[in-house]
Amino acid sequence: MLTNKAKYALRAMIDLAAEGGLEDWDRPAFIGDIARRQDIPRRFLENILLELRKEGLVVSHRGKHGGYALARAPQRISFADVIRVIDGPLAFTPCTSKTAYEHCEDCQDEATCAIRKPLKAARAASAQILEQATLAEAAGLQASGRRAKVVNLD
Repeated sequence: MLTNKAKYALRAMIDLAAEGGLEDWDRPAFIGDIARRQDIPRRFLENILLELRKEGLVVSHRGKHGGYALARAPQRISFADVIRVIDGPLAFTPCTSKTAYEHCEDCQDEATCAIRKPLKAARAASAQILEQATLAEAAGLQASGRRAKVVNLD
């Protein structure tokens, strides 16, 4: 299950993408503005952004016009990138992780494990979706660099 911290991280990253667009994605935004727009407690957001900065997904700028900005274009940052930084591997069990594989302590034989096969398939399917979902897409950014208009289909 996705933690609240990861959801806040995704919301903050999508906010940065939406504010900068495809052209000005490296333009810094004030942490207080992000916290207010996304209804995230400021202190909690500070800790999240520090983690994201440490892992190279955002950069910080000091000074009067400082703040946080995406470290690379929003179409090059996936949901999986953000979730891995905050929550760790996408896998349900250590033995199904591609990025942090570990043999399960209670498993005698991975080849015959009745649990591993479906969980490995679930991990592969969810990872594929999360790898393809980008901040640009989530922010509704089009190739023109502008936000897409939301159409109500009801």
